[in-house]
Amino acid sequence: MPTRRDFLKSTLMTAGALAVPSIGAAVTTEPEQRAAVPARSGARVVSTWDFGVPANRAAWALLGSGGKALDAVEAGVQVPEADRANHSVGLGGYPDRDGHVTLDASIMDGDGRCGAVACIERIVHPIRVARRVMEVTPHVLLVGEGALQFAREQGFHEQDLLTPEAEKAWHAWMKEAKYRPVPNSENRDYHQSLGLPGGKHNHDTIGMLAVDRHGRLAGACTTSGMAWKIHGRVGDSPIIGAGLYVDGDVGGATSTGVGEEVIRNAGSFLVVELMRQGRSPREACEEAVRRIVKKRPDGAKELQVGFLALRRDGAVGAFAIQHGFTYAVCDADSQDRVFGSPSVYRTSFN
Repeated sequence: MPTRRDFLKSTLMTAGALAVPSIGAAVTTEPEQRAAVPARSGARVVSTWDFGVPANRAAWALLGSGGKALDAVEAGVQVPEADRANHSVGLGGYPDRDGHVTLDASIMDGDGRCGAVACIERIVHPIRVARRVMEVTPHVLLVGEGALQFAREQGFHEQDLLTPEAEKAWHAWMKEAKYRPVPNSENRDYHQSLGLPGGKHNHDTIGMLAVDRHGRLAGACTTSGMAWKIHGRVGDSPIIGAGLYVDGDVGGATSTGVGEEVIRNAGSFLVVELMRQGRSPREACEEAVRRIVKKRPDGAKELQVGFLALRRDGAVGAFAIQHGFTYAVCDADSQDRVFGSPSVYRTSFN
């Protein structure tokens, strides 16, 4: 009898075929004024950035047929994890300054169960390892060699994650060896040429949130982290309450951008708590962003942080520091909508 993971594997193969063409021609970006997506009954999945569209479709293959939100987000984020054209998540991600591709991921159910891995190497789908941490250990977070050892014990396949394209970009960067995050590179680099001279790219993340037809909530977040980072650096993505937080009684939130700023403010937890107090998803995201800007008014001009939130009733909202953050929404009405997030600054300082 096929297992749940067999079904997920077949779902991903189908979704992979959907992800091959450039999504730009099929997606209409909505104006920022409509960035707060109204509530709707039934299932819905949302994710960060334009490349969230094929990821959402993979999640919808489960949600649309009555599947659980937790299974859906796990399946969905595996699409960018395996996409060599995506240089901010998983396979194809740019390495750290020493040439190592290290991955971070977290997953959380609305009932409070969660699992995460950080700085793991040689595993294409860290989100699957994160879920296994949640399900078979008493822990929440495993890191580095310990996380890889656990993955081996659980039977995960290992492979070299440094693609020729990413290695070429790394060697080009090493000519100057300077690090500076570039806001919104997730969209600029997707399906575009690599190895730009002195390439200064900010690796980032896909964060995904879902509610199923039974009202269950879940979220997932996965990343290869910032390009050229110090070996061992971990951002917000695998930290519950920073890069991801879900409460089945309220909603969920995820983040994108410079993870250090999100960690300092426990960003996703803050967004969910603000929704608990009555703020709309957009209002909650805006408050979290403006706290970051208030604490670092000058530094915020040169970095990007964006929050995305999904309330239990299906309402969606987002807010970012700088113009350019986008997010994808998928439900029974449409599977390929992309919205532009409102922001503190109308134009990027970069």
